This record gives sequence, structure tokens and C-alpha cells, in this order.
Amino acid sequence: MADVTTDTRPGPDFTRLWWSSAATNLADGVVIAAGPLLVASLTRDPVAIGAAAFAQNLPWLLFSLVSGALVDRWDRRRVLVAVNAFRAALIGVLVAAIAVDALTVWLVYAVFFLLGTAETLVDTAASALVPDIVAVAALPTANARQQAVGIVGNMLVAPPMGAALFAVAVALPFWVDAGLFLVGAVVAGTLRHRPPPRPRAAGTRIRAEIAEGVRWAWSHRLLRAMAVSLCLMNVLLMATLAILVLYAEQRLGLDEVGFGLLFAATAAGGLIGSAVAPWLRRRFGDSPLVRVGLVIETATHFLLATTTDPWVAGAVILVFGVHGSVFGVVLTSARQRAVPEALRGRVGSVYMLLIIGGAGIGSLVGGFIARGYGITAPFWVAGVAMVVLTAAVWRVFRPAVFDEALPGEQDQPEG
Repeated sequence: MADVTTDTRPGPDFTRLWWSSAATNLADGVVIAAGPLLVASLTRDPVAIGAAAFAQNLPWLLFSLVSGALVDRWDRRRVLVAVNAFRAALIGVLVAAIAVDALTVWLVYAVFFLLGTAETLVDTAASALVPDIVAVAALPTANARQQAVGIVGNMLVAPPMGAALFAVAVALPFWVDAGLFLVGAVVAGTLRHRPPPRPRAAGTRIRAEIAEGVRWAWSHRLLRAMAVSLCLMNVLLMATLAILVLYAEQRLGLDEVGFGLLFAATAAGGLIGSAVAPWLRRRFGDSPLVRVGLVIETATHFLLATTTDPWVAGAVILVFGVHGSVFGVVLTSARQRAVPEALRGRVGSVYMLLIIGGAGIGSLVGGFIARGYGITAPFWVAGVAMVVLTAAVWRVFRPAVFDEALPGEQDQPEG
């Protein structure tokens, strides 16, 4: 890790990592739009189309813990270079299949599954690499910038770009995609950071290394509370987001354009949150922001359950987007400060498993709740559950716990 703990500037190596992330997030965003369009050009079966996204997300549930252990074994910079180059080659397979008219749904599934597997390595390595190249005081700024580029790439710029390119030519977005992954690999290769040797007991099995990371994460009181909270919050959030399109139509009276604007409000709020998160953290500290975030999340579900005004719903979702970014920056920075360098990949993968697993569970249960009890039922259930969760973790997230649990920079408010 950087030696200077008071420097709030991320530094030149982080700039290189950021540009690599910018390129690969754009590539991911292009796939978000062009991938379903590609499958839809092969089949009109909605289950088959939805299965493409499932194929890309499934590796997070299967391999995230293994990827975390590998990231702690290997040079994280080399992981970014090699895996991004591999992703470019995978996209090249799709381009070649399109060119020779040999594309099938099952080939798309296979490529998307491998892309998702590669993503478990890249995302885990990038997150674990940030504290290696950034001073402790600069972690919130660095994480906010990483989060912002993810929002822009995955939600704002690249999906419309991918759809527009697909309309010009089926293979065009995938040519662009492959190029962006290659750019990400090349830029990651310019990182100057070289990791110290990581001694490992001879004959240590990867299963034992994974277990070590899980035990460490679970034994840390603050990180355990953060992980469980994030998992449950994602279950509840995705239970509502899964039926948001129906909620927008039936409850708010919005058409497709209105739904798109409602969804865009989340991204806009996320960008605002990424911009202000470092300042808020310096001004108020970790604990108040986490506690306020729990209150905002709880209020969001209740407000959406009770309103029928699209403007009110849009404002609530905008504020929620701000909160989501601030909450993410604070908790990610806290985790990076607390976890030893040798365990960052494994502990980070535990978080990703819980977050994505929670999102998957929420997506499944939200539809069943809405079908059985009405379109606002998932919001009411989420709101009540958030009240219980907030009460359960409120004391764990008090300032003294953050100060005792996190080494390095102390979370003292300004003034």
C-alpha cells in the first residue's frame, strides 16, 4: 500500500487503473444492451433471452470464492492484463461466428458464461488492487471515481451505444467491445505497482485458503455486520427492482419512456453520490453516513409503497441513487482499510458472493410477492424488513466501533 496515509490524491497508478476500468466498463455496458439483442435475433423465446443474463451472472455464485483465492495468490496487475485480453478473445469468437453465420444460442450462452467467469477475477483483482496503489486517506476518492465510471459505463453511456451499434450491424458492437477489452488490458499493463512476495505454506490447498478468508471476514465484527447488511439489503432491493417496470406502469401510469427516465434517475443519483461521497465522509465520518443510509433505504421502500405520483417516485429514486453510491464508497473503503493485503481478494469475494447472491434471491421472490399480494407488497415487505435490520445493526455501526475496527486514518469529522 502507499506509504503516505494523509495524501488524499489517488496518484498516477490509480489514474492508469481508472482508465483501464473505464474501457472495460464501457465494454460491459455494450454487452448489457447488445447481448440480449443478439440472442433475440436468434430466438423469440423470453426464457431463452433471459437465460443469457443468467449465464453471465451464474459464475459469481459458482466461482467468486475461488476467484478471490486466486487473486490473493497471483499478481493482481497481471490478472487484469491477462483476463481482459482473454475477454477480448471471447468476444472475437462471437464476431467470427457472426461472420460465418455459425452463431447459435448455446454458443452465446457459453461465451457469456466465460465472460462472467472472467469478470469474477477482474472485478475482485481491481478492488483488491486499489489499496495497494492508493494512500489510506485517498481510498474514498478512489472508490468514488471507480464507482462513477461503472455507473457511466454500465448504465448511462454504453447500453444506448451498444443498441445503436447493433442497429447499424449485428457484429459492430462486439468489434467495439473486443477493442475496449484490449485497451483495458494494455492500460492495466502500464501500472508501475509490483506486489511484494506473498509467502504461502507449501502444499496449501485452495479450499483451505478460501476457508481462511471466510473465517477472517466472519470473525471481524464490523465487516460481518456490513456483509450481512449488504446481503439482506440487496435481497430487499432486488425484490422491488424486479417488478419496477410493472410498478411504473400500474402504480405510476408511466409508459416505456417514463420507465426509462425513472431508471435513469437512479444512475443520475449515483453519479451525484459518487461526486459528494469523499467530501461527506471527511465532513461527517463513516458511522453517521452508514446510519443515515439505513434510514434512507428504509424510507425509500415506504415512500414508493405509498405514492402514486411519478414525480415523487422519481425524486425518491434519485435520492436513493445518491445514498447507494455514498453507502458503497463508505463500506468499500472501510473494508479495504480493515483487511490485510494478503486476504483482500478472498474477503472481497465473500462480499461479492453475498451481494450478488442476495440480488438473485430478491429477484426471484419479488415477483412471487407481487403476484400474490399486489404490486406494492414487495415495497411494504422491504420497508418492514429494513426497520428490523436497522434496529439490529444500529449499535454495531456506532462511531466507536469504526474507530476501533479500522486501522490507519481515523474518521474524525471536520470542524
